[in-house]
Amino acid sequence: MNAETVKPFRIGAEWRDGGGETIRSIYAGDGSVIGTVARATPRDVEDAVVVAEKAFRSSPWRKLRPDQRATTLYEIGRRITAERDALAHLQMLDSGKPLKECQNMVDNAAYFFRYYAALCETWQNEVTSPRGEYFSMSLAEPYGVIAAITPWNSPIMAEAQKVAPALAAGNAVLLKPSEETPQLALELARICSEAGLPEGLLTVLPGYGEDVGAALVKHPGVRMVSFTGGTATGRAIGAIAGQRLIPVGLELGGKSPHIIFEDADFDKAVAGVASGIYGSAGQSCVAGTRLFVQKSLYGRFMDALVERSKSVSVGLPDDPKTQMGPLVSRAHRDKVAGYVDLARSEGGRVLVGGGIPDDPALAKGWFYQPTVIEGLPNTARACQEEIFGPVLVCLPFEDEADVIAQGNGTVYGLAAGMWTGDYARAWRVARELEAGSVWINTYKQSHIATAFGGFKASGIGREKGFHGLRLYSQVKSVFFGMHDKPLGL
Repeated sequence: MNAETVKPFRIGAEWRDGGGETIRSIYAGDGSVIGTVARATPRDVEDAVVVAEKAFRSSPWRKLRPDQRATTLYEIGRRITAERDALAHLQMLDSGKPLKECQNMVDNAAYFFRYYAALCETWQNEVTSPRGEYFSMSLAEPYGVIAAITPWNSPIMAEAQKVAPALAAGNAVLLKPSEETPQLALELARICSEAGLPEGLLTVLPGYGEDVGAALVKHPGVRMVSFTGGTATGRAIGAIAGQRLIPVGLELGGKSPHIIFEDADFDKAVAGVASGIYGSAGQSCVAGTRLFVQKSLYGRFMDALVERSKSVSVGLPDDPKTQMGPLVSRAHRDKVAGYVDLARSEGGRVLVGGGIPDDPALAKGWFYQPTVIEGLPNTARACQEEIFGPVLVCLPFEDEADVIAQGNGTVYGLAAGMWTGDYARAWRVARELEAGSVWINTYKQSHIATAFGGFKASGIGREKGFHGLRLYSQVKSVFFGMHDKPLGL
C-alpha cells in the first residue's frame, strides 16, 4: 500500500475516514512517511461509545462461559504469531525500534492473548465462608465500555497488554493508540475481527490526546480508563476519573535507580547497566536511568561503563548489527538533547556521547548517542525528571542507608535494580526501595504472569497476571438465603 493511501478505522461494521483529517506515521530511521491513517474526532468517540455499549449489551460475549471466550482469545494469539514477520516490520517502520526488538514485542502480544485465554479457563470466583444462614460468593463482572490509551514506545505489545485482559473479563474496548505509532492497533483490530471477536467489542480510534483521548476519558458511557504514558497526563486523567467516580489503571513514568554494590559480579553488572539504559534507546518507563555505584568501586566501574557505552552499535533499525536505533521523533530527540544541555548547565560532566552521531548514514534519522553523565547531585533536574532517552546519570554512594535514601529520593517508584553477591543485603534493600518491580542481579526482565505497576507518581493499579484480569473487573457479592424461618426484625 502506498504510504499516502489513507488507512480508515472502523466503528462496528462501518469504515470511517475521520472527516478527512489524517495522521502520518514517520520512519525515525530517515524521516520518510511510511503510512497515513485517518484521524478520529470527538464525534467519532460519541458514535464509538454507542456502538461499543450496544455490542457489550447485545452480543453474547460477556455471557459466554469463560472457556468459550478463551477459544477466540487463543485464535487471536495464533493469528498474531502467523503474521509475526509482517507485523514486526510494520512496527519497526512505525516506531523506529530495531527489527529484533519488534519481533519480540509481537511475540509478547501473542503471549498476552494466549495467557489470558488460559486464565479465562482457570479463573475461579470466590465462595466465602458464611456467618449466618446463607450461602455467599463474590463474582467478577465486567465494567462495560473500557477506554484503553497506549504509548508509542511499545505498540502492539502495550495494546495487547490492555486489550487481552479487558476482553477476557467480558468488556468492550475503545483503544486509542499514540499518534506517533498509529498503525499496529489497526492491525490488531483487524486480526481480532478475523478471529471471530463480535463487531463493536474492539474499536481503534487513532487520534490525539487533547481531543480523542480527552473525549474518551470524559464520556459518561466509558466506565473505566486504562492509560500508559506520562505522569502529567496520568494526573489529569485521574482528576477527571475522580470527579466521575470511575476506576482507572495508570502506568506512568519512572526514574529508576540501578544500584551496584562493591561485591557485585563486575562484568555482569556493567553489561546489565548498559542493557538497562540503552535497550529501546532508553525509551522505556523502566529504564535504569539513575546509576548508583558504591564509592569503593566507582572509578573502576565508570571506566568500564564508558568503554561499554562507546561500543554500542547505533544504527538503522533494519540492520542486524544494530543494538540501538533512533528515537521516535525529531521533537523527542530535541527534548532528550535539551536535557543533556540542562545537565551540563547544572554542572554535569558528559563522559561519553552527549550529541548526535556523525555517521552520514544516520544523518536523516533521529539518532542520539549513548550518553553517560556524572557530577550531578541527586536533586538535579536531570536526576529527577524522566528523560526517556539513552542518557544515564551516575552518582556514588556510601552504604545501604545512603543508596536507599537516594534511590527513593524521587517522586517516581516504577522500578529498581541492584547487583550484589549478598542476598541478605539484596532482600533488605529490595524491601526498602519504593518501586513496583525490583530486579536483583538482572534488569528489565518481565513475565506476563507477574504483576506490573508503580508506586507513588508512577501509577495506580497493576497489569499482567491475575492482577491484570482483576483490573478490568468489578466485584459483585451474591447471597443465597438458607433460612428455615422468616427473617425477623
